[in-house]
Amino acid sequence: MRIILTPELENLVDRKIQSGRYNSPSEVVREALLLLKREDDLKKLQIEELRREVQKGIDAIRQGNSKTYDSADEMIESIISEARAEFDARKINGK
Repeated sequence: MRIILTPELENLVDRKIQSGRYNSPSEVVREALLLLKREDDLKKLQIEELRREVQKGIDAIRQGNSKTYDSADEMIESIISEARAEFDARKINGK
C-alpha cells in the first residue's frame, strides 16, 4: 500500500517520530487509524443510543405518557437533551 500525504501531514508525522513516541511513519499511521476507528465506533454507539431514546419517546406517546410541546423543534430538543444527559450519565458510570 502506498500513501501520499500533504506536506503538512508529513511534517506532523515527522514531529511525532521526533518526539520519541513513535519509531516509524507506519506506527504513526497505525495509531491514527486506530483513533479513527474508535471515533467511528463511538459515533455508532451515540447514534444507537439516540435511536433508543427516540423510541422511548415514541413508546411514551403511544402509551399516552408523553409531555406536551409547543413545537416540533421543542420536542426534538427535549429528546436530544434527555438522550445526551442519559448517555453522559452512562459514560460516567462506565455502562
